[in-house]
Amino acid sequence: MVQPVKINEFTWKIEKHGDMNVPAIVYSSDALMEKVKSDKTFNQIMNVACLKGIVKNAIAMPDCHEGYGFPIGGVAAFDKDDGIISPGGIGYDISCSVRLLRTDFNVDQILDKRKDFLDEIYKKVPVGTGRKGIVKITRDELMEILEKGERWAIDNGYGKHDDIDRTEENGHLDADPLLVSDRAIERGVPQLGTLGSGNHFLEMQKVDKIYDQKIAEAFGIYNEGQVVVMIHCGSRGLGHQVASDYIKSMEQKYGFENLPDRELINAPINSDLGQDYLKAMGAAANFAFTNKQLITYWVRQTFEKIYGNQDNIDVVYDVCHNIGKFEKHNIDGENRKVCVHRKGATRSFGPGREEIPEVYRDYGQPIIIPGSMGTASYVLVGTKKAEEVSFGSTAHGAGRVGSRSEALRTLRGHDIVNQLHNMNILVRGNSMKGIAEEAPQMYKDIDEVIRVSHGIGIGNMVARLKPLGVIKG
Repeated sequence: MVQPVKINEFTWKIEKHGDMNVPAIVYSSDALMEKVKSDKTFNQIMNVACLKGIVKNAIAMPDCHEGYGFPIGGVAAFDKDDGIISPGGIGYDISCSVRLLRTDFNVDQILDKRKDFLDEIYKKVPVGTGRKGIVKITRDELMEILEKGERWAIDNGYGKHDDIDRTEENGHLDADPLLVSDRAIERGVPQLGTLGSGNHFLEMQKVDKIYDQKIAEAFGIYNEGQVVVMIHCGSRGLGHQVASDYIKSMEQKYGFENLPDRELINAPINSDLGQDYLKAMGAAANFAFTNKQLITYWVRQTFEKIYGNQDNIDVVYDVCHNIGKFEKHNIDGENRKVCVHRKGATRSFGPGREEIPEVYRDYGQPIIIPGSMGTASYVLVGTKKAEEVSFGSTAHGAGRVGSRSEALRTLRGHDIVNQLHNMNILVRGNSMKGIAEEAPQMYKDIDEVIRVSHGIGIGNMVARLKPLGVIKG
């Protein structure tokens, strides 16, 4: 297999060859690259570069690792007229995203009741595969959610308008709920307001270090020791079903004989099936936005119950990392509208982009990047450099280095709980098996991932966050 050539400290390039339509770029460091070389990331990103209508480069982010079709951490943009749309380039958990809430609490004010807080949240926000939420909705209400997105939650008393203003795409994508299957609807009705399983989490954190005071304050982060809450989840079983349904439909209609990997099954963007998938994807994203908003509501209620008030618990930002969107980017000197696939990658727009909430537009888009359970997470800010070199994208997390089966062979959940307890981090999980699967040692070094992002200039450091208490799916 062709190996990438190191261009500079953080950039590797695979020149166009064979069936590749564009070069492939991998953003990494020497330390991170060792693991990348051991899986199929290179092969997968080269396969992406072979897809019809791809422009400029196929890109892998600093947290990249092997995924379904696209590598996780994969970014690619396709011509709006001649390109394709690929569910494997967006992911099964459509619109999986990270939301950060800031508070006026200081860490010293919350530690003595931290366990009570986690216990109460654990009651309100179900975790684990297939778990049902405490909000009961009808099929008709779900259809309304799939059309309206986060606004449904606000209209029904589950938040405030500022929450929408500080959510990517204002918590709504164009959608047609009628293009979502009955099976997806059945899976979605009971799961609104749930966290899910796997790497999804709700985490109480403290601001550990501020790197850029001006931008941090613009984001509502004022001092070290300030308490924040991070929520990571997506569209649950509904989104997974939408992806499964359209992968099957695309296989039946177009086949995969001419693809380098059948997992890259796709449809022309402007085909009826391609357009149907985009609108069904939008519906799943709207479910995810609403899901996150209800969890936000329970977090605020829990602060009120445990700590006496929920004043000024505000959304910093909610940013997607499994999504496809039409955006304008400079391609070879021409400003073009393209369909950007981000599969385990976060949007990173610089100052002035109209997609950024007005309150942040002079600074750049907030970027929320979680670490693994027990390690730091980061707040970054988007840059013009990212718009130039990565379609306005950066990493989305730490990225796995070990499989869940490997974790279960080598680790025990009780040991991980004790390890975190010794670090003064409380953890609640659906099972010891799930905690073992998500152990910190199964993930890349988040500090190194952020060092690469900042070093390239595709997402610059604003603040580092450290966990105080974790709820895992």
